[in-house]
Amino acid sequence: MTRDETGDATRRTLLAAERTLLAWLRTGLTVLAVAVGIGKIAPDLGDEANATAWAVLGAVYAVLGVAIVVYGFWRGRAVDQAVREGRYVSLQDSVMWTI
Repeated sequence: MTRDETGDATRRTLLAAERTLLAWLRTGLTVLAVAVGIGKIAPDLGDEANATAWAVLGAVYAVLGVAIVVYGFWRGRAVDQAVREGRYVSLQDSVMWTI
């Protein structure tokens, strides 16, 4: 039985890229859960005097969570296309420092 080593490596690389995309999505959803906890649950635990500050912080986390999910989808598509074309797309340091 003959194996196509190049095709096999491409499949493994595409599956690794898919796992990375899922990690981006999981991280974004976790940040959204933190946003709910900060914006909605924390003020109810007894710090109602600063409820507005908690809500603003929760909203900031929500925006960050959505940004991570959107960037994850964008990056996933870019990496998938690059792998299929035999190219490499590096992760920008500015994006990582921002997140």
